[in-house]
Amino acid sequence: MVEEVYPSIFRMEIPIPRSPLKATNSYVIKGAERTLLIDSGQNCEESLAAIRAGLSELSVDLAQTDIFVTHMHADHSGLLPFLRQEGTRFFASAADADVINHMFTEADPLESLRVAACENGFAPEEAAAAIRRHPGNDIGSRDALQFETVVDGAVFAAGPFRFRCIATPGHTQGHICLYEADHKLLISGDHILGDISPNITYYWGEQNPLQQFWRSLRLVEGLDVKKVLPGHRRLFDDCHGRIEELFTHHRHRLDEAYAIVKTEPMTGYQVAAGMTWDMVYRTWDEVAPVQKFFATGEALAHLRYLMAEGKVACEQRGGRYLYSQIA
Repeated sequence: MVEEVYPSIFRMEIPIPRSPLKATNSYVIKGAERTLLIDSGQNCEESLAAIRAGLSELSVDLAQTDIFVTHMHADHSGLLPFLRQEGTRFFASAADADVINHMFTEADPLESLRVAACENGFAPEEAAAAIRRHPGNDIGSRDALQFETVVDGAVFAAGPFRFRCIATPGHTQGHICLYEADHKLLISGDHILGDISPNITYYWGEQNPLQQFWRSLRLVEGLDVKKVLPGHRRLFDDCHGRIEELFTHHRHRLDEAYAIVKTEPMTGYQVAAGMTWDMVYRTWDEVAPVQKFFATGEALAHLRYLMAEGKVACEQRGGRYLYSQIA
């Protein structure tokens, strides 16, 4: 379905089958010479049919289209190879462009995630099941894209708008929002969502994604925003109010994770099992493996933040990482 959500800005809801996210919001802005398409959708037949139908309804010529990717996740980038024509230009941050092309070109791009899942408490069979259903497995290409990389402050002109790139790492390392100061619009990708909390995940390395996410929220909080066009679900107006709700949500998550590791060292998987989640499942054992994977990544991001604050320690024992409170 195509909907004009703001004068000259059209939204296509691209379905994500078998996912609680339901759909990805893909935005189209037609200019005098070129069209700007923001995000695509996941690589599956239903998504491809929907975006092709929407682009046809809007009479979009992909040969005269710039495709901007807010971040590398498969539900925002998986259809890019199917939209490529002579003259199509692709834009993304350098960090996320590298990951997208890694997913497109590697024979087994998620093997490192499977290993990390085992190191953080998954049984091998459940880790394998989680990776089989991971949306990154739906990429389905072996050809890299020639991205033109964008940086914080870069400007995109489209129709009556001039969007400024705002680097907002957290949800991914290279996540970028688009801000239009004259119209006070924020195309937020998955940095700020109105109905759900963006997944902030960690599995390895020296990064602190929750800390990055909080800093990025504070950055956006300083902008004059009247309307947010997010990557999923409904559009909303109260950007600053939603940011405060996200801070409150993650403070609660931090308190919860800290309390769980009080009695004994635990894996990220065990911590996630003890946290509260907005899911349809009654018990942790009933949760689908891929949803356990995302929940565990979120638990680990909060544990990583607590480590940086000196409240939680991590040790490696028997090939697994264990977290505990620091007395």
